[in-house]
Amino acid sequence: MQLGRLKFRGDQYIWFAVFLLSLLGLLAVYSATGSLAFKKQHGNTEYFAIRHVMFLFGGFFLMYFFHLLDYKYFSRISQMAVGVAIVLLILTLIFGNDINDAKRTITVFGVTFQSSDFAKFALIMFIARYLSKNQEDLNSLKGFIVIITYITVICLLIMPENLSTSIVLFLTCTILLFIGNARLRHLALLAGVFSVVALIGAGVLLKTPDSILPGRAATWKARIENFRGSDSSESFQTTQAKIAIVGGGLTGKGPGKGEQSAYLPHPYSDFIFAVIIEEYGLLFGGLTVIGLYLLILFRSIRIVLKSPKAFGALLAVGLAFSMVLQAFIHMAVATSLFPVTGLTLPLISMGGTSIIFTSAAFGVLLSVSRSVEEQDQNPEEEKGGVNAN
Repeated sequence: MQLGRLKFRGDQYIWFAVFLLSLLGLLAVYSATGSLAFKKQHGNTEYFAIRHVMFLFGGFFLMYFFHLLDYKYFSRISQMAVGVAIVLLILTLIFGNDINDAKRTITVFGVTFQSSDFAKFALIMFIARYLSKNQEDLNSLKGFIVIITYITVICLLIMPENLSTSIVLFLTCTILLFIGNARLRHLALLAGVFSVVALIGAGVLLKTPDSILPGRAATWKARIENFRGSDSSESFQTTQAKIAIVGGGLTGKGPGKGEQSAYLPHPYSDFIFAVIIEEYGLLFGGLTVIGLYLLILFRSIRIVLKSPKAFGALLAVGLAFSMVLQAFIHMAVATSLFPVTGLTLPLISMGGTSIIFTSAAFGVLLSVSRSVEEQDQNPEEEKGGVNAN
């Protein structure tokens, strides 16, 4: 596929899904930021749309640049990247910008970004490298503990200020370990430990008075109680999301004609899926978004099955699962199938560096896809499956 002098290599279906999601996101952000524009920009409703477009262009440039690189470069930088991620997460906890009672962003050399976005990207690259180069070590409990230590450290550093992102990253890493041929008994042990810790933690959280809960623990408790139906302190968010979804019906009210974005907290990010359904309906909005993410997942699995190198296959599946899993949890929250999390919808929700890092992830995914295409065009080169070195 070509556009002017630009040549888009790699999986054309993924490019199509990325462009369509970005376009739908731009339309939804423009509709959802009306109230925010009157509060923050004196009614300048174009401000946030233009800002969103600028980040989309920045993300597109990075995506295009990354997809032209040999994905093997990311194996080389992953070790340094994961070390930088740990340092940034620690600095964010100590010196991060306090927004809505959470320190999720940090300003470095005048640039403000969410360190967990970079940490997700770095950790998935690192795990893909480790699994592709240490299969024999992975078979031992010691080798398994080594990689689990990296995962646990980064997830624990993200957890105090962003529990939902920490959980999604942990689940993605577990899936990656399973695909990377980690021993089932080790994974079963990990699942057992995680389940016990989660149950004990939830039990202690629900029994502890709000007045003595540290940090955002009181928010976690309120969200769990609201989801269980035992507390109404945060029901406003889910109630407004339900009204938006029901009001949209099958065909929607039309672009820009949604009403609930004026009442929904963070309709341009945390609940943008509800805004999409209200304006475009379940058929043209909801199912379209779901279908595009499923298309990305399906095509990514195809890349994995055809990838001649273990690192490329694991990198592709890790990045794809991370984005798609986050998207489906976001949609589950909007439809009251999951407690409120605050997760954004990749490529659609308004954001800054989240769009940049999501675009970078797609660029790497397309780089692997481009390599697979080149391999198909040169069948004399050695081919192999996920376990190839």
